[in-house]
Amino acid sequence: MDAHRTPDATGSVTRLFLCGDVMPGRGIDQILPYPSRPPLYEPCVRDAREYVTLAEAVNGPLPRDAGFGYVWGDALDELRQQSPQLRLVNLETSITTAEDYWRGKGINYRMHPGNTPLLTAAGIDGCVLANNHVLDWGYTGLSETLGSLHMADVVAIGAGRDAASARRPEVFAVSGGRRVIVSAWGDESSGIPPEWAARDERPGVAFLPDLSSASVDLVAREVGAVRGPGDTVVVSLHWGGNWGYRVPDAQIRFARALIDRAGVDVVHGHSSHHPRPIEVYKGRLILYGCGDLLNDYEGIHGHEAFRGDLALMYFIDLDRADGRLRGLTMCPMRIAGFRLNRVDDADAQWLRRLLHRIGEPFHTDAELTRTGLLRLIW
Repeated sequence: MDAHRTPDATGSVTRLFLCGDVMPGRGIDQILPYPSRPPLYEPCVRDAREYVTLAEAVNGPLPRDAGFGYVWGDALDELRQQSPQLRLVNLETSITTAEDYWRGKGINYRMHPGNTPLLTAAGIDGCVLANNHVLDWGYTGLSETLGSLHMADVVAIGAGRDAASARRPEVFAVSGGRRVIVSAWGDESSGIPPEWAARDERPGVAFLPDLSSASVDLVAREVGAVRGPGDTVVVSLHWGGNWGYRVPDAQIRFARALIDRAGVDVVHGHSSHHPRPIEVYKGRLILYGCGDLLNDYEGIHGHEAFRGDLALMYFIDLDRADGRLRGLTMCPMRIAGFRLNRVDDADAQWLRRLLHRIGEPFHTDAELTRTGLLRLIW
């Protein structure tokens, strides 16, 4: 299999950038150069421009025809400074002009294909698509999403035109002659309809029917088919609900089994709208939930105690020799004005206290550096 090339770096570590959900559809899509048709089919909101109005009521006027780099805001400087060799996001939207939305879903996200340069503006290498929104606009929407990413030279992971392509891990070449294998899956607990599972002759997502031992074996087989000596393996999982810090025992068992039996180096969890606990298990990193990085939720009330406006960028240093965790630095951001902004000290301290509290059962903590970054302690 050909490997996807990522920028060169030096040193004894491989640095990855991971994050949770990136949702540039709906309201955000409306302020970009190519807004989609605004009609929505949600229970309460029928026009995507209403999300722009809600955000402006909270954080002031938003630009129209914003540049593709606008939404990334201060994150662009941090990406330049950290210089990760691989940049991976969970893309929580369909990229399409399709009008045939998935009935009964309730929420249907889409971004216009003309706005795909939003991803390349941040140098994103790969997008996880094994989630509960990539098929919001049906199989036509999925096909257009795959095509848009291909045209932008962004790798799609976890969805495809059949089961084999959806489940197939992607291989990224990094400096030092090393490779990073990324395998992406989703399960029903995140809101993925079971009928979205890719089949032999049907498009869809890489779907886990459960978090059983058999599902560990399934992931292990797919990873093992492409893994070579010295490769680093990331398994990206869209699982769990949107709110709450408790990690179900089934998720803990599954994540640890991926490390024990499938040789996984990083478990990359997402679906929650806020950060969830972090564990280092046998030297391997488990992110149980990375939280949202970009969304259009400003002005939407509910769950304020979770501070869903605060986001984390995860910069992970892995030993090139054996894939063990060498360090995790998190850059705190605040979503305001449909863009990422550096937080003030009070918000940084709030996140530090949160990571301390929810990390206690997993023996992890975080310290705030002089430069305003959060560093994992384990």
